Amino acid sequence: MAKREMEVVKGLDVEKYMGRWYEIASFPSRFQPKNGVNTRATYTLNPDGTVRVLNETWTDGKRGFIQGTAWKVDPKSDEAKLEVRFYVPPFLPIIPVTGDYWVLYIDDDYQHALIGQPSRRYLWILCRQPQLDEETYNMLVQKAKDEGYDVEKLHKTPQANPPPESEDAPKDTKGIWWIKSIFGK
Repeated sequence: MAKREMEVVKGLDVEKYMGRWYEIASFPSRFQPKNGVNTRATYTLNPDGTVRVLNETWTDGKRGFIQGTAWKVDPKSDEAKLEVRFYVPPFLPIIPVTGDYWVLYIDDDYQHALIGQPSRRYLWILCRQPQLDEETYNMLVQKAKDEGYDVEKLHKTPQANPPPESEDAPKDTKGIWWIKSIFGK
């Protein structure tokens, strides 16, 4: 039985969406370290309408990050279907990697969101704060399940409160987290 196409948010206010989002839970992926904590994304609107993406995570007390660019797949559509491109490896960014970034749900105040993509291999629960109440979390998990996701794969991301500051953290200057993530570590 073929899975139906996912419903995505319509009329996303991109400017309101900008800012910092904390990863509350996600499907493990080869692009993120297994033991990453305090994972977050910061989105900044560029003058040309694209979005600057900064993804950060801490592993063994060191900050790893990767930067990319996102854009609407169809600028004429009101659907929140975006593409995001990163260049890897982060220490020598030469290989473009592009993926889908679909906003499946966002609350009216733009405080929590559910992000996925059509293959259903990746899923993120994001929040403006490092913690999310259990009732809201369960509601987002149910929405993901309704869209055909195997929510048993969700992994909660540990978040410190208060979260670490990027400027104060030692940096993983060699991109070791990225290399380890390719090998599933």
